[in-house]
Amino acid sequence: MTINLLAIVLGFVLLVWGAERLVAGASALAANLGVPSLIIGLTIVGIGTSAPEILVSGIAAWQGNPHVAIGNAIGSNITNIGLVVGLTALIIPLVVDSATLRKEFRMMFAVFFLAVFLLWDGELSRTDGVILIGGFVLLIGKMVYTGLTAKRTDPMSEEFDGAIPALATLPALLWLFVGLVAVLLGARAVVWGAVNVAQALGVSDLIIGLTVIAIGTSLPELGASLMGAYKKEPDIAIGNIIGSNMFNLLIVMGLPGIIAPGSVPADVLYRDLPVMLVLSVALVIVGYGFHKPARINRWEGAALLMIFCGYQGALYLYVN
Repeated sequence: MTINLLAIVLGFVLLVWGAERLVAGASALAANLGVPSLIIGLTIVGIGTSAPEILVSGIAAWQGNPHVAIGNAIGSNITNIGLVVGLTALIIPLVVDSATLRKEFRMMFAVFFLAVFLLWDGELSRTDGVILIGGFVLLIGKMVYTGLTAKRTDPMSEEFDGAIPALATLPALLWLFVGLVAVLLGARAVVWGAVNVAQALGVSDLIIGLTVIAIGTSLPELGASLMGAYKKEPDIAIGNIIGSNMFNLLIVMGLPGIIAPGSVPADVLYRDLPVMLVLSVALVIVGYGFHKPARINRWEGAALLMIFCGYQGALYLYVN
């Protein structure tokens, strides 16, 4: 058990560190190639911070543990809103005023309902996986179009201008490669340790995915959001979460459908997806900014955090 726990901890360290290096290298490389900063922020940064979930999902499905991947996708979304946004707003209230971000809110719900529609028959088939991955490709295309057509005065664009690291091409390539290797090794360690712990404790793969793995793989999003709020870049802090949640439902959920199609636990449909919907609606209520800049204050952050803690407590009682 000790070795398994150490593998999980070491894996999470590699995931967080590797994701940060991966994002820095890829962002700097894209900037050197002349890619607009908003496109970099919406696509490369979003995919980079979701790299832990993507690789953990793919490895878990490949090793015959698709429920770990499903739990990771849904649990990470719940963690992103409840823990990451909640804790960030509790520490540093967020003022959000980006038209681009409001469009992403609507896209997030479109992706959510697509995922629910595909999962509602209790099966995650290979066809479902192909549709979800196809949706991911379309989403990237839409984000690139948004980045090309958005006004340069959009607060989110201005924030990304100052957030992309200045690195020469060779160091950027080096960090990109090192980050990718670190994330891959970290994902393998996390899956190996978590599956062994689940088997030793008699806990289902789904619960491990919803809790330990979901929280661990969401640490890059937590770090990015806290740093964005600290640097007075709240649109990046929230945009990072919205993008990550869409990627989780499309590519992270799509991978197990393609690699290891099978049944979806009933608890996902009647317990976990409704919690994710409640948190998503709550995020829109506090973060959309109807006709004016939105302010996610400490009380609202505390409410999101309480919902997350209540959900985790319910899972603990369910297991015991």
